[in-house]
Amino acid sequence: MSARFTLPPEHILRAREKLVLDHFHDEVAQDWDATLATFPHPHYELIAPMVVHDGDDEVRDYYRDTRRAFPDQDHEIIALRHSHDAVIVEFWLLGTHLGPLGKIPPTGSTHRTRMTAYFIFDEHENLTTERIYFDQLTILEQLLGGLDKRNPRDLLTLARALAGAVATAGNEPDPRLLTTTPPNLGD
Repeated sequence: MSARFTLPPEHILRAREKLVLDHFHDEVAQDWDATLATFPHPHYELIAPMVVHDGDDEVRDYYRDTRRAFPDQDHEIIALRHSHDAVIVEFWLLGTHLGPLGKIPPTGSTHRTRMTAYFIFDEHENLTTERIYFDQLTILEQLLGGLDKRNPRDLLTLARALAGAVATAGNEPDPRLLTTTPPNLGD
């Protein structure tokens, strides 16, 4: 039987689940040392913008930037599932936009966005990747939707936010996310 059809033993699944839940907890607590300690080599893949944050420094920068934008960022877990090499978590990401999000100025609006993260483990049970899927437009819509289109100050923020979103949309995708290998499904 192929490995993709076989789940690891329960004690492995429980250990993976604990590590993932600790990871979520430590992110909310903004304990970056503890969060990074869940990986031998930190590696995030954000599929919507096609961005990779690889290594301690890049991942710390990602944490700093996202918490500057959303200092109260939190998660609400919807479901947690296991596969032969991953823990898959569906969750709501929440936060108040109080700082710049890349080139998008703060709007003061909140967002609640449904996401899925794949926490991928290697053959030695090391967490190798957190791969996150989400809809960027859902976040942007919520951040801009709270602006009063009749208020000149909010109209200026809206114009700057749209310009920032357009500038960000022009970024080249990380080539590591473009090169994929089809799975061997012949067994």
